[in-house]
Amino acid sequence: MSVFDYQRRLSREVNIGGVPLGGSNPVRVQSMTNTSTMDTDGSVAQCKRIADAGAHYVRLTAQGVREAENIGIIRNRLREEGYTVPLVADIHFNPRAAFAAAEVTDKVRINPGNFVDPGRTFKKLEYTDAEYSAELDRIDKAFSPFIEVCRQHSTAIRIGVNHGSLSDRIMSRYGDTPAGMVESAMEFLRVAVKREFFDIVISIKASNVVVMVETVRRLVKAMEAEGMSFPLHLGVTEAGDGEDGRVKSAVGIGTLLAEGIGDTIRVSLSEDPEAEIPVAKALVDYICARGGSPSVGGEYAPGYNPVMPQRRKSTAIAGIGGDNIPAVIADGETTLDCYVTLDAADTAESNIALAKANPDKILVVTTSHINRSGSIQALAHSLTTAGIDNPVIPMIDYGDAPVEDVTLMAAADFGAMLLNGIRDGIWIKGDRLDNATTVRIALGILQATRLRISKTEYIACPGCGRTLFDLQSTLKAVKEATSHLKGLKIGVMGCIVNGPGEMADADYGYVGAASGHVSLYKNKECVEKNIPQSEAIPRLIALIKSSGDWQEPAN
Repeated sequence: MSVFDYQRRLSREVNIGGVPLGGSNPVRVQSMTNTSTMDTDGSVAQCKRIADAGAHYVRLTAQGVREAENIGIIRNRLREEGYTVPLVADIHFNPRAAFAAAEVTDKVRINPGNFVDPGRTFKKLEYTDAEYSAELDRIDKAFSPFIEVCRQHSTAIRIGVNHGSLSDRIMSRYGDTPAGMVESAMEFLRVAVKREFFDIVISIKASNVVVMVETVRRLVKAMEAEGMSFPLHLGVTEAGDGEDGRVKSAVGIGTLLAEGIGDTIRVSLSEDPEAEIPVAKALVDYICARGGSPSVGGEYAPGYNPVMPQRRKSTAIAGIGGDNIPAVIADGETTLDCYVTLDAADTAESNIALAKANPDKILVVTTSHINRSGSIQALAHSLTTAGIDNPVIPMIDYGDAPVEDVTLMAAADFGAMLLNGIRDGIWIKGDRLDNATTVRIALGILQATRLRISKTEYIACPGCGRTLFDLQSTLKAVKEATSHLKGLKIGVMGCIVNGPGEMADADYGYVGAASGHVSLYKNKECVEKNIPQSEAIPRLIALIKSSGDWQEPAN
């Protein structure tokens, strides 16, 4: 096996309501309701639609004990109607709700950022080593009884870390970093291992795809170092809707799945929950089809760091490569004149010889291998090892595939290569792609990888029972008012659970504060609190104008 071949990470199997994940099981897909959990009829109906779409699990929020207990009623109703899909309770801030949910659901998600520690306030806290050790003892004392309730009821646990809701304690010691996110999960995993409780799944998410991918890789390494093999749930939080949400999710999830990492996924879209399932299934099917394919061979180039890859070094030719931003090869963007095409399916030796014979040309690398991104990466590393520093531009032709399929496949393939350091440019081809669509998809992938910002990015949650306004219509209205702006990140969040935290990665935030009321943020600072929703968009525009970031729409 080569480091570029597709091979699933071997994880521990965890049973969740009779539908196991991890081990040799297929990658599972799931979604989350956005109904009120106290709306039994509405929640049952939505769970059925999600299950009918092909979800293996359905998650519901539980703000309090009432909601947690009602998930048990919803589950009973579903069983009476012939639906056996396992239900997962989503808990924030309220351990009592977690204990109640453990008795009536199949899995309980807890957030280490607020299960024991208080809600995040962005305050800097100082601890001596002894004081920090005492905090870890406090986690043990709070988490261990919950483990025992889950053990008694055969309920699995998801330890779900979110970049947007790290505790002040973790932030103070590790900063707002992937290392801090990993440690937040490991603190709880160590308690579980000590208590010999292994029915655990882990998720470690961020709205920033680069942070999400690095953090999951770090978590895998941290678990390996301590002899752990818990299965992983993958997702990009607040990905948004439409094509942008699909691209962002496919870049992050697809990159990790291609490395064999991931046992269950959720594509979080600000759309109806059942719309997430076909996207997730298509992404899983595309990546997992590589299983058992011929090896692409190859090894990492010397000095390559697979956890935090740096850009492959190249010497610029015709404005491509070197320190230039990644080029999009398409009419109206960048066209190539001085290039030679290498086929990654050929031997590395023949490609290296061809590259050496053309030291003044850009290397366009294509492949016919089913593992497209792995094949191209293997050749790129062979070229680097051979001392060849020509710019490398991957080119993939997706043939007659529909545009929607090309969007997901290209995001997964090119997203992985960009995040892994092949950043001179991208060339997407497809029989059904017109030039405008090709450019739009390519720029969307580059924006998701934070390598080239060409439009406003919306960090928007998918909505759940905690959401305090109609998320889909609100996101649409915010987009209509601001989508002409360039280079800004605007968050549209249904509640405060992850809102302020994910706002730290946004320029402006629109966050549900109470029923019919919104708070506006500039970066992570709340600048207008509890304003009527009817006034929120004009006041968001005024905030952007007062900060000097507003541009009038073109006529």
